[in-house]
Amino acid sequence: MIETIRNAWRIPELRKKIAFTVMILVVYRFGSAIWVPFINAEMLQEVFQSNFADTVFGMFDMMSGGAFSQATIFAMSIQPYINASIIMNLLTVGIPALERMVKEGGEEGRKKIASITRFVTVGLGLLMGWAYTQTLRSYGLIEPDSWFTNIVIVLTFTAGTAFIMWLGEQVTEFGIGNGISIILFASIVSRGPAMISSAYVGLESGAIQWWQVLVILAFGVLVVAFVVFITNAERRIPVSYAKRLVGRKMYGGQSTHLPLKVNMSGVMPIIFAQTFASLPSTIGAFMRPAEGSFWYGFLDAIKPGSWIYSVSFFLMIIAFSYFYSSIQFNPIEVANNLKQNGGFVPGFRPGRPTSDFIRKVMNKITLFGALFLGVIALMPIIMSSTMNVAGLAWGGTSVLIVVGVALETVKQMESQMLMRHYKGFLE
Repeated sequence: MIETIRNAWRIPELRKKIAFTVMILVVYRFGSAIWVPFINAEMLQEVFQSNFADTVFGMFDMMSGGAFSQATIFAMSIQPYINASIIMNLLTVGIPALERMVKEGGEEGRKKIASITRFVTVGLGLLMGWAYTQTLRSYGLIEPDSWFTNIVIVLTFTAGTAFIMWLGEQVTEFGIGNGISIILFASIVSRGPAMISSAYVGLESGAIQWWQVLVILAFGVLVVAFVVFITNAERRIPVSYAKRLVGRKMYGGQSTHLPLKVNMSGVMPIIFAQTFASLPSTIGAFMRPAEGSFWYGFLDAIKPGSWIYSVSFFLMIIAFSYFYSSIQFNPIEVANNLKQNGGFVPGFRPGRPTSDFIRKVMNKITLFGALFLGVIALMPIIMSSTMNVAGLAWGGTSVLIVVGVALETVKQMESQMLMRHYKGFLE
């Protein structure tokens, strides 16, 4: 990867793209350090660590690079955009008009979907900004607490979300890689220095031992290698095309394959599962049940790190993996496309037998991908509880996102270098 970046830097056009991307990320990180007015940010840090670290707000904070727990202008980060994209994907599957817009509308249809996604993002930004503002009010963190200050805070959060969305689009158009993914990558990586500083302080105070740090580092290297291997893994279904005569030319006759990625759903099942698994803790942070009551015991039994939470989390990851794969990949549509183009899977008749075979293969590799995601997500939680080291709960999600974005960006660099006939740089 380092060699690819070095070779891309030698090309003037790619060098400009890389420099532009870095400049956008600097602007993003600068905005992540500007506090929203009327909020007691210092007290917020204490309240967040004691009440919200293990809730869904903890995931928001991880995806915003710490901006959420500091209530900066970029506190919402790209979370509203991600939610809007997920909603639009689900609506595209469920609403025929949107599905036709995507399939038959071409570039114009995709632009309309992107425009609708932007409006949905702003709406979700307003909703999430209002919810976060009310949460801050309930803990007495807004001074002075008036309708004017609340409106200013909500609009500031929403404006920050819209600006981040615009920054991501600029990176996608003029920079390297997918802009939203690059910003998410920068948010997670930016927490690295704070984690190193925390580990150093823990070593100095004796809270953690050297062997624990070495075990975590070794585990991180193994996880990264495993994630890279599974991310690039695919199941190739052989496909042959029958020969057909069109005019005086013969077409077809070649053999190829249909690639099915083992981890087709990416990190989305973990994000979905973490959101649902953290809801009880999030509700408990608002309810604040009395110690010794039934609800206090119930919430304590299913808190993050408990065996009930871990088992539920694992099962939800498997369920969401199948759900997300089913809306991303349609075996019937693939089989029909093969049939229309004269293609067939050797040993299976075109049409329904082919779609049944593809679905069977898809179910098997989805199960393997779901188990992979479950292991990656649970291992940091298990290590955090057994080694008594805090801060690892979101480690699996972070590694998957960082590695996935890095691989995707490097592939885009390589493809752009190949387009410019710089094949020698990739050898």
